[in-house]
Amino acid sequence: MQNSDALALSAVLLATAGELTRRIHDGVVARGFEGVRPMHGFAFTRLAAGGATVTDLAVHLGVTKQAASQVVDELVRKGYVERRPHPGDARARLVVLTERGWACTRAAEEAAADAVRPWADALGEEEIRALHGCLLRIAPNGPVRPAW
Repeated sequence: MQNSDALALSAVLLATAGELTRRIHDGVVARGFEGVRPMHGFAFTRLAAGGATVTDLAVHLGVTKQAASQVVDELVRKGYVERRPHPGDARARLVVLTERGWACTRAAEEAAADAVRPWADALGEEEIRALHGCLLRIAPNGPVRPAW
């Protein structure tokens, strides 16, 4: 692959990711979840897997522990997450989604389905499955995080 082809592929993948993020966020807001930012959705993807410590969340988001702590404080104030005692470490706190956080996550899933539906219409189900498989081979384990 030539450098110019690699750059063009990179640009279209980044544009697609950015547009997908925007459409999911807009869909979440349209479903009544005001005051959330796209970055919150990236945090929710980590918290939905059973909760996380602030340190775990910082690693996932690619930010400092202090920045992750500020995000958690904001999400606690807005009612999307809560801090609980960590079941395996008495010194740590586990950040978990509240019912409002889970509802926002479900809204994001619906918005993602709405955002991807035109792709299936344009490419067909078989090509969408093939695209999904190819992307999984390239980035099988994420993490799903903002591109700061």
